[in-house]
Amino acid sequence: MTIKETADKISSGKISASENLKKYLSGIDESQAQLNSFISLSKERAIKKAEEVDKISADLPLKGIPFAVKDNMMLEGTQTTCGSKILKGYTSPYTATAVEKLERAGAIIIGKTNMDEFAMGSSGETSAYGPTKNPVDITRIPGGSSSGSAASVKAGQVLGSLGSDTGGSIRQPAAMCGVVGLKPTYGLVSRYGLVAFASSLDQIGPFAATVEDAAIILNVISGYDPKDSTSLDIAKKDYTKDINKGVEGMVFGVPEEYMGEGLSDSIRERVTETVKELEKNGAKIKRVSLPHTKYAVATYYIVAPAEASANLARYDGVKYGYRSDNADELIEEYIKSRQEGFGPEVKRRIRIGTYALSAGYYEAYYVKAQKVRTLIKQDYEKAFKEVDLIISPTSPTTAFKLGEKFNDPLQMYLSDIYTISCNLAGVPGLSLPAGTDSAGLPVGIQLTGDYLSEEKILRGARAIEGLYNKS
Repeated sequence: MTIKETADKISSGKISASENLKKYLSGIDESQAQLNSFISLSKERAIKKAEEVDKISADLPLKGIPFAVKDNMMLEGTQTTCGSKILKGYTSPYTATAVEKLERAGAIIIGKTNMDEFAMGSSGETSAYGPTKNPVDITRIPGGSSSGSAASVKAGQVLGSLGSDTGGSIRQPAAMCGVVGLKPTYGLVSRYGLVAFASSLDQIGPFAATVEDAAIILNVISGYDPKDSTSLDIAKKDYTKDINKGVEGMVFGVPEEYMGEGLSDSIRERVTETVKELEKNGAKIKRVSLPHTKYAVATYYIVAPAEASANLARYDGVKYGYRSDNADELIEEYIKSRQEGFGPEVKRRIRIGTYALSAGYYEAYYVKAQKVRTLIKQDYEKAFKEVDLIISPTSPTTAFKLGEKFNDPLQMYLSDIYTISCNLAGVPGLSLPAGTDSAGLPVGIQLTGDYLSEEKILRGARAIEGLYNKS
C-alpha cells in the first residue's frame, strides 16, 4: 500500500498503527541481514510511538506510517554514527527538525539507515558498518550516500524515509534502487539536526515508492525553521494539490551536455522514449544548453571537500566520539583518533579540502571553484527562462557490481555527473523510476526545476510515473 492508503486505513480504524508496525518489523527481521540497510533499529521506541498514535483520534498525514531516517540526522536518545567509526556509540542529545516534523505528523521511526561514511560516497560501500545491498540484485550497489534510505523503501521495510543530498545522494540511490527521491530547493527543508558534510550543498529530502507519497512527505518536512539560518521563510504549500494536472502546455528542456559520451545506451534510449511520450501528452520539448556542466565535477570536488575539512575538524577525540587509546599526549591523540576513526574516503576528501583552503592555493582553487559555481547557477537561470523543467538521466549507468569501482575514486565520482550541478546551484531535482534495462536493473530519470518549483517537478514526475505504470 502507499503512504496515503495506509494512513487512511489507520485513521479510519480499519487497521491499527501497532498492528501495521508489527508487520514491518517482521519484514525487517527477515531482510536486514541480507541487505544491511539499517545501522541501528529502535524497535521498543517505535512500538511505544505506535501505541501513542493509536490513541490519537485526529487524522494525520503520516499516521502510523513506518519510517526510516538516514543515520546523519539526530533522533533524541538514539545512536547517530554517520556511517563512521569515529561516532560509534554517540547518542543524539536532540531531534532534527525534519525528523521531529515526521513524528508530529504521525510517522513511526523504526531506525537509522546505513550510509556512506559522512555522506561521502556514491555507492553505499564506504560505511564503517559494511555496504548496503541493492534489493533488486544484492550483488550490486544501491547507490549512495543515502544507500539504506533508498534500499529500505525499495525492499518494503518502510513506506518512506529521509535522506540527505549533497551532490546526488538522494537522487542517485533512488535511481539505482528504483524508487522516487527528491532533493528540495536549498533552504526549503531545515538542516537543523543534520550532521554537516558541506553546509552550502546539503539538503534533506524524501524517498518514497510513488511521486504522490514523496509530495506528502515534502508537505510535512518543508517550512521555515528559525533554528536554521539558511531556512527559507516562505508560505507553506500543498505539493499534492496540482500533482495530477498532467503535462499539457509544459515545456521540458533536454540538455545536450547530458546525452553524450559516457551515458549508457539503455538509459539514453529510455530518456528519449520518455521525451517522445511527454510530447504525445501535450508537452513541448526544447533543446537547452548547460555549457558549464563539464566543470561541475571538478568544481564540486573542491567546494565540497573544502567545506568538509572545516566541518569535520570538530572530530578530534576530545569532545565526543572515538578516542584513540594509543596516544601519550594531546597532539598525538588528535592525530591518532582521526587516523583510526575516519575511513579512507573521508580522509581523502579532508586532505583535498584542506589543501584547497591552504595559503597559496585558496585563490587558485577554492575561489576559482566558487566563480565557476556561479556560472553553473547562471546556466540554470538562463535555461529556466525558456523551459519549465529539465529532463535528463539521473546516473550515467544502472547499478554496478559491488566492488567494481571501489578502488577507482575518479570513476566513482563520475557517477554523480548529472546530479552535482543541481546542488551547486541550489535548485530542486527529483529522480523517479523509468522502467528497467535489459538486465532488469532500474533506470532513473531526473527532473530539475527552477528555485522553489517543486510543484512543477512533482506534476511532471507524476505524469511520467503514469506512463510507466500504464505500460
